[in-house]
Amino acid sequence: MSRMFCCLQVKPLGFLKPSSLTKVASRFKAHQESLPRLPVPPLQQTLDHYLKTLQPIVSEEEWAHTKQLVEEFQAAGGVGERLQKGLERRAKKMENWLSEWWLKTAYLQYRQPLVIYSSPGLVLPRQDFVDLQGQLRFAAKFIEGVLDFKAMVDNETLPVEYLGGKPLCMNQYYQILSSCRVPGPKQDSGHQLQQDQEAAHAHHRGAQLPGPGGGGVGHDCGGQRSSPAPPPHPPAPGQFFELDVYHSDGTPLTADQLFVQLEKIWNSSLQTNKEPVGILTSNHRNSWAKAYNTLIKDKVNRESVRSIQKSIFTVCLDAVIPRVSEDMYRSQVAGQMLHGGGSKLNSGNRWFDKTLQFIVAEDGSCGLIYEHAAAEGPPIISLVDHVIEYTKKAEVVRSPMVPLPMPKKLRFNITPEIKNDIEKAKQNLSIMIQDLDMIVTVFHHFGKDFPKSEKLSPDAFIQMALQLAYYRIYGQACATYESASLRMFHLGRTDTIRSASTESLTFVKAMDDSSVPEPQKVELLRKAVHAHRAYTDRAIRGEAFDRHLLGLKLQAIEDLVSMPDIFMDTSYAIAMHFNLSTSQVPSKTDCVMFFGPVVPDGYGVCYNPMESHINFSVSAYNSCAETNAARMVHYLEKALLDMRELLQSHPRAKL
Repeated sequence: MSRMFCCLQVKPLGFLKPSSLTKVASRFKAHQESLPRLPVPPLQQTLDHYLKTLQPIVSEEEWAHTKQLVEEFQAAGGVGERLQKGLERRAKKMENWLSEWWLKTAYLQYRQPLVIYSSPGLVLPRQDFVDLQGQLRFAAKFIEGVLDFKAMVDNETLPVEYLGGKPLCMNQYYQILSSCRVPGPKQDSGHQLQQDQEAAHAHHRGAQLPGPGGGGVGHDCGGQRSSPAPPPHPPAPGQFFELDVYHSDGTPLTADQLFVQLEKIWNSSLQTNKEPVGILTSNHRNSWAKAYNTLIKDKVNRESVRSIQKSIFTVCLDAVIPRVSEDMYRSQVAGQMLHGGGSKLNSGNRWFDKTLQFIVAEDGSCGLIYEHAAAEGPPIISLVDHVIEYTKKAEVVRSPMVPLPMPKKLRFNITPEIKNDIEKAKQNLSIMIQDLDMIVTVFHHFGKDFPKSEKLSPDAFIQMALQLAYYRIYGQACATYESASLRMFHLGRTDTIRSASTESLTFVKAMDDSSVPEPQKVELLRKAVHAHRAYTDRAIRGEAFDRHLLGLKLQAIEDLVSMPDIFMDTSYAIAMHFNLSTSQVPSKTDCVMFFGPVVPDGYGVCYNPMESHINFSVSAYNSCAETNAARMVHYLEKALLDMRELLQSHPRAKL
């Protein structure tokens, strides 16, 4: 099996006049500063919502005990009031009281591997090429499309996004290119994520940076030639190349020129290489941090690693993956995007710390994986939608073939200690991959068209189907996480929509109860959908309770007060154990995102509702006997169909 990885790097160029950079930065700054600051919700409101959300998922005894703890916590002059005042003071002096804490607790201090546990993957529609030429041509066009998007980010021509008529924070667009996570022993850091906004802005332009480093792009190349005679030495796994994607005058290389460069990389990758160093990035963060320090002691290694970290993005040109039946194809490709299939396939073709890695395989399958610290799904999807449209454009004229420098191969000196670290990483990754139970499927019966025809939110309708599926399997409700965007606020990230509600539990219990009349079931379904929609609206306005409770807990740690009982309670542990971790990631492109479950006995569910079908991904762990992705998919499809049948058999009176 042949494959190779190359990192394309842009050298910083002084092609932007400082005055134009200032104008761009000031426009961005003006938009950002016009956004409202994230509020700290009233304490009473948060605690009331918390208690209400616990009712469907904890026992009556646990709930009564928690109610008592909540009353003690919010007593006048008590610890809750003190922590609330501390949070309010923090909110006054910071741009966003939550964003720094969230970045650290959700991402940089998280010690599990990024692969499966943290980084989401994405499968794009299969392309129509089936050979090396097609693979390189598509990759070249794809790179050109990303550079076109980058120009819009840099020049501020990217349209500001709106939600319900309100402008959204665009900061995440400035974090996803030219950024990388860097492992640390107790906490990782974000290369470029920690710079202030204007400095980050300049970096993305490849301007005002010292030395020969700079933005960049990355490539993994793999797959065998389609000609009858194989090359004398197939490309070795995990080779990295640095490719300048801008000319000296600052203009980007065209797809034709990029194709020529990719061919040069391919031809020079036919020599043997020692080890797939990139596989180290798949390991547990503490293990990788230790191996990282060993790796970068060597000057050659350090320079190669820095080159990858500073690149704009990486592109992985993968080997053909083993053929499977058509109905298994999507799930198989999803695995390639999420983890690479293991060291014998394409996992050595990755640098998982890199914020953006685009993957193109010789059989036409393609997608990406992204490191989550920098952004949520929507900015990634916006970029993907732009690039996929861009790749469909026909070339108007052929580009002139100017002499271009040979892309630089990044070299690594592998000591026995590093080789040992690589072997351990291979073994750990293999165990993780074998444990992942993941299905990517298309629900063909209807899409968002049906709930909309019933005047129901498609997202809330799908979430109620998930609640019904889970209840039918397990006979109870569970803590359910759906991400809500806080981008209405300056530097906003996410809060939690709690899909399990008293309304959803009442509906799912009634659904299969023959003593409940069908018209009543219809009303309960509508009530549950509307309750979810109302929670969603509250969450995006900054009035959900999850991040507020987290803030109070972190404030207690910062103030060095003993941890309040409310956070040491069984109910709190149950509420934070998300057996269903879900996300709607809508897209114009017919694709779907996926990620691993967040708890050992849970599911990770992601969906993209298209007009007349829904793309789903469902993941679980094989090591848990109670969970099974195929069973969840079966029950989810049945729930959606049963809910449709219920509504259709009792049409609403037309007014």
